[in-house]
Amino acid sequence: MLDINIGDVTAAYEGAVGVIWEMLMGEQIHVGGERETDILAEVAGVNAGTRVLDVLSGLGGPARHLAHTYGATVTGLDATGRMVNEAVLRTERAGLHDRAIFRFGNALDMPFRSGIFDVVWGQDSWCYVTDKDRLIRECRRVAVPGGTIAFTDWIETGAMSDDERHSLNAFMLFPYMETLPGYARLLRRHGFAVRKCEDLSEDFASHMRRYRDALDGGLKGRIVERFGADTFRAMERGIGLWVDAADEGKVGRGRFVGRKV
Repeated sequence: MLDINIGDVTAAYEGAVGVIWEMLMGEQIHVGGERETDILAEVAGVNAGTRVLDVLSGLGGPARHLAHTYGATVTGLDATGRMVNEAVLRTERAGLHDRAIFRFGNALDMPFRSGIFDVVWGQDSWCYVTDKDRLIRECRRVAVPGGTIAFTDWIETGAMSDDERHSLNAFMLFPYMETLPGYARLLRRHGFAVRKCEDLSEDFASHMRRYRDALDGGLKGRIVERFGADTFRAMERGIGLWVDAADEGKVGRGRFVGRKV
C-alpha cells in the first residue's frame, strides 16, 4: 500500500486533477458515463422510491441521473468540499434538489444511521479508499436488511513489478487497487451474497486509449493554458502508463453486486 491518504486525494480533486478528469470523462467522472450508470442501475434494481447512497459521489452526475431517470431518492457522500458544493449547485440548477442531496463526510465513518438505504452505490471511486475492508463493512451497516451493494471499480488484473504498481497507483493517488476475487472475498466477509462479479477489463482498455487520444488532441491547449505545461506532461505520462498496463492485461475494471444477508 502506498502512503496516500484522504487528504492527498481531496487536495488533488479540489484543484487541477478533478477538473481535468471531468474534461476527459464528463461530469459523471467514471468510465462509460450514463450508459454504465444505466447498466448498474438495472442490475441493482433501482426504481422509483429506491433510497440510494452514492459513496464518493463526486460532482453528483450519477446521483442526478438516478433521480431524474429512475425516480430514486439519492444521497451522495464525498470528502472533497469542492465536489460536494459543485454537486449541490448543479443539482439545484437541474431542479432535482428534492430527490438528490449531498453530504460532506468520510466513507470509512459514514454519518448515517444503520439500515436506511436500499442500495449502496459506487462508480470507479473506491480505488481511492485506504481501507476497503472497513468501507465494505460500513456499506453493510447502512444498508437495509436484504439491501443491495452495487459498484464498479478500477482493479489489478495481472502480474506486475513493484515499480509498475507504484507508478500506476501513485499517478492516480490510489493507496492500492483491489482484485476481482479480492472484492468478492470482502463482500462475503461482511455478509453480502455475491450476485455479480464481472470483469470489464477489455472495455476499460479501450476507454483508456480514448482518454489518451482526447488529452493529446483537443484538450491539450485548454489544459496547458489553465494549468501549465508541466501539469499536461504529467497527465500525458500517467495516462500513457495506464494505457500500456491496460493493454497488457495488468489493470482493468470490475462490476460487483451483492445482497445483504
